[in-house]
Amino acid sequence: MASRLREIGAAFVKLGLTSFGGPVAHLGYLRTELVTRRRWVDEARYAELVALCQLLPGPTSSQVGFALGLQRGGVVGGLLAWLCFTAPSAVIMIAFALGAGRLEGGWLHGLAIAAVAIVAHAVVGMARSLCFDLPRAAIAIGAGAILLVVREPLLQVGVIAVGAAVGAVVLRPDVAPVEAGPRARAWTIIPIAVAISLLAILPVLAHATGAPLLARADSCYRAGSLVFGGGHVVLPLLRAELVTPGWLDDATFLAGYSGAQALPGPLFAFAGFVGAASLPGPYAALAGGVCVVAIFLPGLLLVAGALPHWEALRAKPRARAAFAGTNAAVVGILAAALVSPIGGEALVSFADVVAAILALALLFLRVPSWVVVGGLAAAGQLLLTR
Repeated sequence: MASRLREIGAAFVKLGLTSFGGPVAHLGYLRTELVTRRRWVDEARYAELVALCQLLPGPTSSQVGFALGLQRGGVVGGLLAWLCFTAPSAVIMIAFALGAGRLEGGWLHGLAIAAVAIVAHAVVGMARSLCFDLPRAAIAIGAGAILLVVREPLLQVGVIAVGAAVGAVVLRPDVAPVEAGPRARAWTIIPIAVAISLLAILPVLAHATGAPLLARADSCYRAGSLVFGGGHVVLPLLRAELVTPGWLDDATFLAGYSGAQALPGPLFAFAGFVGAASLPGPYAALAGGVCVVAIFLPGLLLVAGALPHWEALRAKPRARAAFAGTNAAVVGILAAALVSPIGGEALVSFADVVAAILALALLFLRVPSWVVVGGLAAAGQLLLTR
């Protein structure tokens, strides 16, 4: 077992330091390293793990890595895989937050414009893969329109639920029917029960104690519990939890989000930035670490609990249709966030709009996101300082 744990650690440290390009690209890196090169699982099993993690809330690539570590080295192997994949970017994001207050306005503005281009690129890519027919497109448009008209952050949860309900009724599952697998053991429901219980326990504890660390942990845990459809969807959820209460301003929030695009590893490491930046002082680094754990925890718990039940779940057509409706709804959520507040806050002049369009064009031309982010940050300092 010790040799397997060393192998898991070495593989995921490498992936955490070299996996640029966002969640979809991460899945490619994982496949190359762990399926093609190391042969931990075959192609069919890897595709099944990806399908499961796409259906669950949480960061898909991190969940797939955790599941592979779990199968390779048990619970310790799963946690080691997550830690090694996440730590490099999380440490950098926390360090960035500790120095964010010293960034000048031009840098921040350039990073905010980069965030517009990156989110727009994500919306287009997700719409192509998740809203490929009229019913799915209608769910996405309806979700976005509701959130643009009614500016209530908690409404996002209702929109996700409605998307699932509509999907279960009107969508045809895009996965061929499969036979149910063997019945999973009863104890496997425990991680799922813990994940759901924490949604109720954390806000009670945060309110009862008034502890800032618990309040941030509660916010990040709730955001991590509701992210369907990819890492970029965490943006509007985290903003509702941290910017709306006044813990962070939009400029700093968007600067951190843009900075996360330039790093390898999971986008959810952005939670390290928002935790540290929202609680400046001697506990900033601790707050960043707490937020990183909190935002990943629900997704990891759900994978641990759902993995043994996956065969039974994927055999139910209505369940797959409900998840498809959820994915379409989150495209609308992200599109609404792109219009407001992201676009409204960042694009305040004609030059800003031109810069965002050029950045988006570069992303579609497959220019690395870290190049686009770095270039706009520098341009913001040199040319866009107002």
